[in-house]
Amino acid sequence: MTLTARLPATPEPDDLFDAFATWAGDQGLALYPAQEEALMEIVSGSNVILSTPTGSGKSMVAVGAHFTALAHGKRTFYTAPIKALVSEKFFALIETFGAENVGMMTGDSSVNGTAPIICCTAEILANIALRDGADADVGQVVMDEFHFYAEPDRGWAWQIPIIELPRAQFILMSATLGDVSRFETDLTRRTGRPTAVVTSAERPVPLFYSFGLTPLTEALDELLSTNQSPIYVVHFTQAAALERAQALMSINVCTRAEKERIAALIGDFRFSSGFGKTLSRLVRHGIGVHHAGMLPKYRRLVERLAQAGLMKIVCGTDTLGVGINVPIRTVVFTSLSKYDGVKTRLLKAREFHQIAGRAGRAGFDTLGTVLVQAPEHVIDNERTLAKVGDDPKKRRKIVRKKPPEGMVSWGQPTFERLVAAEPEPLTSSFQVSHSMLLNVIGRPGDAFAAMRHLLTDNHEDRPAQRKHILRAIAIYRGLLAAGVVEKLDEPDEHGRTVRLTVDLQFDFALNQPLSPFALAALDLLDRESPSYPLDVLSIVESTLDDPRQVLSAQQHKARGEAVAAMKAEGIEYDQRMELLENVTHPKPLAELLGATFETYRRGHPWVGDHQLSPKSVVRDMYERAMTFTEYISFYQLARSEGLVLRYLADAYRAVRQTVPDEAKTEELGDLIEWLGELVRQVDSSLLDEWAKLTNPDTGELTSPLDETPPGVTKNPRAFRVLVRNALFHRVQLAARRAYRELGDLDADSGWDAEAWADALEPYFEAHSQIGTGPDARGPALLIIEAEPERWLVRQIFDDPAGDHDWGFTAEVDLAASDEAGTAVLHITEVGEL
Repeated sequence: MTLTARLPATPEPDDLFDAFATWAGDQGLALYPAQEEALMEIVSGSNVILSTPTGSGKSMVAVGAHFTALAHGKRTFYTAPIKALVSEKFFALIETFGAENVGMMTGDSSVNGTAPIICCTAEILANIALRDGADADVGQVVMDEFHFYAEPDRGWAWQIPIIELPRAQFILMSATLGDVSRFETDLTRRTGRPTAVVTSAERPVPLFYSFGLTPLTEALDELLSTNQSPIYVVHFTQAAALERAQALMSINVCTRAEKERIAALIGDFRFSSGFGKTLSRLVRHGIGVHHAGMLPKYRRLVERLAQAGLMKIVCGTDTLGVGINVPIRTVVFTSLSKYDGVKTRLLKAREFHQIAGRAGRAGFDTLGTVLVQAPEHVIDNERTLAKVGDDPKKRRKIVRKKPPEGMVSWGQPTFERLVAAEPEPLTSSFQVSHSMLLNVIGRPGDAFAAMRHLLTDNHEDRPAQRKHILRAIAIYRGLLAAGVVEKLDEPDEHGRTVRLTVDLQFDFALNQPLSPFALAALDLLDRESPSYPLDVLSIVESTLDDPRQVLSAQQHKARGEAVAAMKAEGIEYDQRMELLENVTHPKPLAELLGATFETYRRGHPWVGDHQLSPKSVVRDMYERAMTFTEYISFYQLARSEGLVLRYLADAYRAVRQTVPDEAKTEELGDLIEWLGELVRQVDSSLLDEWAKLTNPDTGELTSPLDETPPGVTKNPRAFRVLVRNALFHRVQLAARRAYRELGDLDADSGWDAEAWADALEPYFEAHSQIGTGPDARGPALLIIEAEPERWLVRQIFDDPAGDHDWGFTAEVDLAASDEAGTAVLHITEVGEL
């Protein structure tokens, strides 16, 4: 029975509270005092600012708030900072309220968008508030992780609903809010409702803090021996987390029986080469790694093993501060400083408490432990001092180690200050954009009055407000000059004195904001050109967010190759350094797209809020005819393979959604199928979840420990492209006479580097090169004979004379391909055909 069935006949506060408390009790959940206080305020109609520690049941208060809104027939919105949390909450609320009552909007997906309960990102709600103002169909707003209000780039989205939705009831929640008196007064003034601040320093699971002066390995050994696991060891770079995990392999973390249980739970889980093999060794030893650069299936594997009590130590980054599903008894800080993208600095109190608060699990632990490891030089100095004892003469003679150069120094006083400190007050991060003005102008009523309200009644100080006003005026004048808006001599029937001259879809600023430009740019391409499919892909890629680690790796590789070429040409060092400034990552169609974008933005000024960024990741992978694993290895991206996969999945969704059917040629369709299957075979969860979001009644998602997707051969169209790519990759290597790399691919087939060299040297005696252009990759030079259990294939070389009498043959093992998730082939012959 869903909670919806417990709605009382009349929405009286006492009846609502009793019905919800009874339901909670039936679930085996007794409400904490802070939960009871918050829920009593909510059912009474008050705004609530809930500032209680992690693990104190804020999610239960959110469910009670949705229950209350449903009882009053009001639409309720739950917002979270990241799409993964929105999706998680969506599925959880479906279990509680029924699929018909819950919808989701993230910018990528919209599911059951008219439901009475909506889970969404903060940006979605902010744009609804801008578009509809006080008339928005929003009766209640539950904003989780409200401390994101202070985020410089995104904080505006947490502020806009407060300014624009005076009829809504607000529930603002976070474990680290700090002083909220300003919000208490502001919410009451704006909504006319009383605002209750519910705080509690008392955690359901108390925390014990300590400062560690023994080496980390010894400290972890002691924690394990005193049953303080699972232990989350916090690092502030992904590289440091992995290095630490590998260094801990010397510790005996698990018993033999536990290792056997780990192996049984892992079963046939597919670990790819590279990082996957490393992770396999670590988790079988009871040590996990957890950071945003990992494939989603690997993170969930670590989470599931930890939930089963089998990951005794997890080395990860500070991402656990935002809803990471890893049970933790002990949090160990390896540092109290971090690089924030601009500089290295000490942790803020909010950051420290957000991470530390993950220690201790309600219902499992009676105490959570937070250990802060002293810097290594401090530990070394303490050990040296301990050796000489209390002799003052000997102690004075000791030369103490100094902090490493460039380190932001910290020690026990920093630790004690952070433990005692309250989170810093939240600071406003208001922003003005084209989409803000367009949304406000598009709503009924006086847009000038609405913008005046936004610009002068926000949470900024007066000097900042003046800057926002000047920017808004500049944007408005640009919209007028472009003819996107026009002034009216008399107010229209909706009270508008200015109106839009174009129609904008609701999510124009959220769901691939440059996709309308991409659609327009497709008209520039020649569909008969052999490069048309890849050029379409390049247009779509230029509208996606930059995967910075990939682009940096591409630039590094390109500059390395450029330096080698310039050295071979005898170019002097100073000139080489000057020429290198112009070497960057590949940017197909950059000049064409740049000029087109400038023209387009004159008629569509709002695209100026977003940056067009020509790049080649999917195209680069396809042109190099590489598998995902080969691409990761080629650019040394093992620590960022999760980022690469998310980019590929975003590109797949974008090209499917942006390119109309009439623009999809046969070859482009093949490329799209290949890309989708590539993502699915690496980690099917991204596409499985996307599919389930559109149909939440299809059952549970695939178990995290059973990640094997349907066999790759079940999609013949995509598999044919995979086979073509595997063959053409060998053509490219053969053209470069890269015999060692060919041998690495085919030694198991009996074709090592020497065999390839012996077979190809006669070709190069007759021909100067092997072509690798579009014709070389075309269907005319590939013969496939499909049999039930294997494909027999022949790849013909594109020789300069056009004789087409050389190449190689192979057998494609279909069963092995399904097991590996990519084309598995065995070379049978290389030579003259």
